[in-house]
Amino acid sequence: MAASLSLRAARRLCTPAGRAARQVVRLVPVRWLNLQEYQSKKIMADHGVTVQRFFVADNSQDALDAAKRLKAKEIVLKAQILAGGRGKGSFTSGLKGGVHLTKNPEDVGQLAEQMLGYHLITKQTTKEGVKVRKVMVAEALDIARETYLAILMDRVYNGPIMVGSPQGGMDIEEVAATKPELIFKEPIDIFEGIRQDQAFRMAANIGFKGPQQQKAVEQIQKLYSLFLKVDATQLEVNPFGETPDGQVVCFDAKINFDDNAEFRQKEIFSQDDVSETDPLENEAAKYDLKYIGMDGNIACFVNGAGLAMATCDIIDLHGGKPANFLDLGGGVQEDQVYQAFKLLTADPKVEVILVNIFGGIVNCAIIANGITKACRELKLEVPLVVRLEGTNVNEAKRILRESGLPIASASDLEDAARKAVASVPAK
Repeated sequence: MAASLSLRAARRLCTPAGRAARQVVRLVPVRWLNLQEYQSKKIMADHGVTVQRFFVADNSQDALDAAKRLKAKEIVLKAQILAGGRGKGSFTSGLKGGVHLTKNPEDVGQLAEQMLGYHLITKQTTKEGVKVRKVMVAEALDIARETYLAILMDRVYNGPIMVGSPQGGMDIEEVAATKPELIFKEPIDIFEGIRQDQAFRMAANIGFKGPQQQKAVEQIQKLYSLFLKVDATQLEVNPFGETPDGQVVCFDAKINFDDNAEFRQKEIFSQDDVSETDPLENEAAKYDLKYIGMDGNIACFVNGAGLAMATCDIIDLHGGKPANFLDLGGGVQEDQVYQAFKLLTADPKVEVILVNIFGGIVNCAIIANGITKACRELKLEVPLVVRLEGTNVNEAKRILRESGLPIASASDLEDAARKAVASVPAK
């Protein structure tokens, strides 16, 4: 399967603001896996990286027991959801904040009771919020100094690069924009690995001195080892911090994984948390389809993320609103087409389906057979507009023409968009 555009990125790029942004932003494929904070921390701890001591709980009694077992001076309780902005969020229980500090272990049980089973609403969730199923109970450590450290695959250097800054705990993009001199880079030869002098230089550049510099070097080397072992495309630690008693700790981290390595990272990929994902997206993934739900009423059935966004744009241009886009990818089979139609018709908002296929790798005749099968077996009740071009298109058009089904054929993308918008039932 070709590298796919991140669904979240694609969703943003289908908004009016996103369409404007595409004029100035270079798009690159993003591969991602949904892991909760505690899962990433466990992976790091298992590879010798220093993180806070923590436990995970799915009920208030276990959270209370975990707080007592920690025997920490101060405890931090964190609701585990994938969305950011937890600290400033609010729960449907009335509790304010998804992150709480306390020195009294008894408070943890009471706070967890107001988190677990309730929805947490943040600036990155929907207005309904996300149901909290787990909390992380961790040792709270004071941070004397915050830095930033990341290792990522970089196309410019054709391999890994280490990026660091002495200004951590904040948006690194802002640091790069306002104080670029505080961003340090170390390209790494993937065959040679990270050299001792590179690790020491990065530790010095981001402000570690004396014994803490040696500790930072050791953490950097372990992070790079982890980066390679788990087939990561990015490992970002922010903050990469120093405590008053001289510890060097990875306080928070984000790890992106290469989905092409799933076959050898089965344990990690089995942890994928899909509980916060649209059920239709999860169902689509079972058939190697990429589905993104939107707010309109015209379903878009396409092959390729670029074509999908162009289709959304031209529907919008002609006064319509996309209900979604569903990307078939390259090596599509007839059954995938059938499953795609099942997904589209499962959305009650869909009033028209627009199929827009440009067949290079895709055989248009396979698409046409899948369409006719789906129309008959699913007893399709909404208008269907089809535009096909490319491999075996004449055979595909013959199949549709002779099917006897009420399918509106389009000569090009603009014709297809006009017909789809015109087919929306009048309110």
